[in-house]
Amino acid sequence: MALLIKNGTIVTMNAAREIIQGDVYVEDGTIKEIGTSLTRDADKVIDAAGQLVIPGLVQPHIHLCQTLFRGQADDLELLDWLKRKIWPLEAAHDAESIYYSAQLGIGELFKSGTTAIVDMATVNHTESNFQAIYDSGMRAVSGKCMMDFGADVPVGLQDTTTNALEESIKLLEKWHGKGLINYAFTPRFAVSCTEELLTKTVELAEKYRVAIHTHASENKGEIEYVQELTGLRNIIYLEKLGMTAPNLILAHCIHLDSEEMAILAKSRTNIVHCPSSNLKLGSGIAKIPELIAQGVAVAIAADGAPCNNNLDGFMEMRLAALLQKPFYGSTAMPADKVFELATIGGARAMGLSDRIGSIETGKNADIAIVALDDLRTTPTVGVNIYT
Repeated sequence: MALLIKNGTIVTMNAAREIIQGDVYVEDGTIKEIGTSLTRDADKVIDAAGQLVIPGLVQPHIHLCQTLFRGQADDLELLDWLKRKIWPLEAAHDAESIYYSAQLGIGELFKSGTTAIVDMATVNHTESNFQAIYDSGMRAVSGKCMMDFGADVPVGLQDTTTNALEESIKLLEKWHGKGLINYAFTPRFAVSCTEELLTKTVELAEKYRVAIHTHASENKGEIEYVQELTGLRNIIYLEKLGMTAPNLILAHCIHLDSEEMAILAKSRTNIVHCPSSNLKLGSGIAKIPELIAQGVAVAIAADGAPCNNNLDGFMEMRLAALLQKPFYGSTAMPADKVFELATIGGARAMGLSDRIGSIETGKNADIAIVALDDLRTTPTVGVNIYT
């Protein structure tokens, strides 16, 4: 199929950060040409006059399985939020509810300009989660949530180390590379995973050459608990296990000391900043300007619907820009840097920066068209184009 997008303001996010008034020609899902007054035979022509043509947003930390829980877990801090609300709700899912929860979340993501995600499923019915992603056409990295430890975990989410690993491998072998899906090993966090599980996850991720997706240092109580269990702070513990590396996607990282920041920078671990979630749960504000200054790879995402109550990447960009200014000054997080984190940064976290995250010849046509011709407080995404 050939597609021609005409007359748009193209925010390329290429190395030169060019903004071009012109056209984009797409053939069989690949960007073939960018220029002005292009004349090509196309199956479909979109007139994007007065609209922005942007790379699709990339959100590398989402929980599609939680979309149905929106508004069900307010005014709680992280560990109470998990134990009293989210874990029991996840345990109550069946295969059908997982499927429709994922579909609903994906619909919201597409409507707000996101074309690629890294998703953490729950412990059970992960097959349905993958089927929903596949049916929607969303570009995604996802995996079964692994939890093999914790006295407060509901019976419905309790798993064994062996089953968590074996089921993950079966899912990987079926879904990795199918459609626009890749697999990631997905231990929830150190609070609910044994050292054996985490160590074997590192080994398997290396064997299969896939990512690891988890949480760390989101909440002070979480950090204290990990220290009680291991004698180490979160990031130092993960480094000890060999987990900190370019294939690690690590959500939150709010409460870090200087040693942990240096570890993340040296290991080129990918950090995902989730500002709305961090505010709603009262977790804190990540020191994003300091992490960037040290060379840490940072991206932006919404997290799950019940710790945020929306999945809108534009809202996350706005908050990411505003939150740091009282601490680091008015120029701390300028718009161009924030947009970079929401596009190229997310693509890098997914291991796909050579294919998505910018509008360039030869890349996949993961593109969103943002309408600017109506009165509203935030942009409306009129069209998503993805391959």
